Amino acid sequence: MSVDVGIIGLAKSGKTTIFNALTKGQASIDSTAPNIGVTRVPDPRLDKLADLLHPKRLVFTEARYFDIGAPAKGPAKELGISGQLLNQLSQVDALISVVRAFADDSIPHVEGSLDIERDIANTNLELTFSDLTIIERRMERVSVSLKGAKPPERQALLREQELLAGIKADLEKEVPIREQALSPDTDRAIASYQFLSAKPLLIVVNIGEEQLPQAESLENELNSRYSRPKCRLIALCGKLEMELTQLDNSAAESFRAEFGMKESGLDRTIKLSYELLGLISFFSIASGEIKAWSIQDGTNTVKAAGKIHSDMERGFIRAEVISYDDLVKCGSLAEARKKGLLRLEGKSYIVQDGDVITFLFNV
Repeated sequence: MSVDVGIIGLAKSGKTTIFNALTKGQASIDSTAPNIGVTRVPDPRLDKLADLLHPKRLVFTEARYFDIGAPAKGPAKELGISGQLLNQLSQVDALISVVRAFADDSIPHVEGSLDIERDIANTNLELTFSDLTIIERRMERVSVSLKGAKPPERQALLREQELLAGIKADLEKEVPIREQALSPDTDRAIASYQFLSAKPLLIVVNIGEEQLPQAESLENELNSRYSRPKCRLIALCGKLEMELTQLDNSAAESFRAEFGMKESGLDRTIKLSYELLGLISFFSIASGEIKAWSIQDGTNTVKAAGKIHSDMERGFIRAEVISYDDLVKCGSLAEARKKGLLRLEGKSYIVQDGDVITFLFNV
């Protein structure tokens, strides 16, 4: 399962710099056209498994990033997000909103001054306005359809009208859909609308190098106000992170240590995106390959097998499972089998993060 993430933000916020850092790309920061890049999802467990099992090939999961073009004062104005931009954003699984915190007199802020909270609020409002526009247009069509609807169709339209009215009321109170207390059935019912404020949101506060010593305290302070189950905030220096991607790993680590950075901001960004989406990873072993696969937390073995191939889901027999931690402790599959830690699971088993699985199937 690949993950698609849209990167939005005001012009001159550094969103293309963040995109280049995430994807090791070289997109022009002056371009207003959308950019698309792919990066592998870091997972040190794969490297450890390679040391133990000596596969011919390692396959990481991938994330696609879309650097969404935006007009000079943001991705939307007054009447909501434009049709072309909405189409691009509606297809992604999550959003990264880049908010500028760095000072640079040669790159004036489009609003005339730096204000993190103002820019976060404005972006949230733009997403909300877009959803309100979609709801209002749909409710108008529902009203027209009700006039000539037959009883079964009429009931369905009335339920849709009531559902949309409730969501609209909360949006007008500036409560994004991701924070509304909606049931799983309602979530499924509105999935086709691709509401923007329903998508998990990671706010990236783009700081300057001189702000790095205060990055952790700034991040903690802002997260105390903005962190939600489907919304998190991270502070990083996009310019520095982009420059570090051009170095080899050892040189990059040395520079991070010099700046007091415990971990790559980009690795943290990818990990947080996964957490917000409720994703976990399992590993498959077959044909000399170890592959990482991303699935929704709570997925059973049959559906997990289907992520690899539909035939495996259709002909599923059972799964041979061991946790990553148990395998590392044992040192080999043979030792794990000897100790009884390699177990057989049926269709109802819920896959856990880090499970190493061999699927048995017959078609």
